[in-house]
Amino acid sequence: MTSVADRAKFARIWRGRTVKAQADDYERYWLQNGIAPLEAKGALGVEMLREDRETETEFVTISYWESIEAMTGGTNADPRQAHHLERDAEFLIELPRAVQILCVLDTRSRA
Repeated sequence: MTSVADRAKFARIWRGRTVKAQADDYERYWLQNGIAPLEAKGALGVEMLREDRETETEFVTISYWESIEAMTGGTNADPRQAHHLERDAEFLIELPRAVQILCVLDTRSRA
């Protein structure tokens, strides 16, 4: 049986920032609504990360994919274009326009 790490060839990274006062509310919304759309499109795995700073909080979603084509569901859409959740404009300082796509070169973990 192969793991997600063995099958993932690409990592798609989305970043968004909120003011610190809205961070906890956005986190709840983001965790409840942000993973399912990625899984439905075929993401092999998803990581949701948070960094609290002095006046703002950054949220990062890393999704793992077998191919760039899988990110778009076989359409001609731009895989680097950010997709937003319904309430992102309510919470985020600015709506990101693009995501970062990186090649996964190696993954190691201690079992």
